[in-house]
Amino acid sequence: MSTFAQKICSIVRQVNMDYLPKDPAILVSSVNMLLRDGEFDTLESLCYAFSREAKDIKNYLMKYGFVWSEHQKQFRPIGYDQ
Repeated sequence: MSTFAQKICSIVRQVNMDYLPKDPAILVSSVNMLLRDGEFDTLESLCYAFSREAKDIKNYLMKYGFVWSEHQKQFRPIGYDQ
């Protein structure tokens, strides 16, 4: 990620939130909103900005019935990801 992108991620993180929520429903909502609204273009860039690993978030949310849909670029309830 370029220095410019890192600065943008830092600003976005300061404006929107300091950290990603831990509650699964709020985490899904937050991640999907940030991606939908164009704050980030990929799950990986969002995770980078919040110092998290995409695989960790995917695994955590899978335990609560959410799966990452690469096609839709959002977390969806299992079964609604098609």
